[in-house]
Amino acid sequence: MPAYNSRIMDATQPCYADEDWHEHAFDLTRGIAVYCRSPLVKGLSRVIAKHPEADIGNAFNHKQVACKMWARDSLFERVGGVFGEIWIVGGWYGVLAAMLLDDPRFKIGLIENSDIDPAVGEIAETLNHAHEERFRAVTADMYRLDYVGRRPDLVVNTSCEHIPDIRSWLSLMPKGTRVLLQSNNYFAEPTHIACVACLDAFGELAGLSHIDFAGELPMKKYTRYMLIGRV
Repeated sequence: MPAYNSRIMDATQPCYADEDWHEHAFDLTRGIAVYCRSPLVKGLSRVIAKHPEADIGNAFNHKQVACKMWARDSLFERVGGVFGEIWIVGGWYGVLAAMLLDDPRFKIGLIENSDIDPAVGEIAETLNHAHEERFRAVTADMYRLDYVGRRPDLVVNTSCEHIPDIRSWLSLMPKGTRVLLQSNNYFAEPTHIACVACLDAFGELAGLSHIDFAGELPMKKYTRYMLIGRV
């Protein structure tokens, strides 16, 4: 009887079980990037290779991606795709920035992705490397940014559930500043210190002077709410 290789015979045993998954995830995403010709997926492969400590599985889970796609598509449908400068505060790894810059519908001069965590800026730059001339990662507190002096065309905060006083933050911006805001009703998460019970409650909390869009996106454990308008 032929002496078959045990790895071939045992289909339940992964051939590369003893090797680092990062290497294979890198090869997989790099191959998908070539097939799709996607700078975003290529950037993701670079993050996996250069930053093995990054919580990239959480950043790109299906709920995170769905919420950001909803933001991107709603922004284009209600406001359009031409922006000189967009600021994304609390932007973490710059995933939303990568989605916007990867979308040919948008013409954006610069996206500035800020986060108070100094460990995430380099990861965000790696993810957005293909658009390095139009992307900037900064370590900053959103309460200390110069909204008056620089006047971005759009300020984005998709993590309002983490902000203790949304109204005081919005008051730092000149009247008429366009914003895109997201929050949720996921009260069970301890880090969500400013959840809202419904879309109306979110609108009342933000107190925007003009609203271009108000909507909700049901998820498995919570509902995400979004407002696009002006302070």
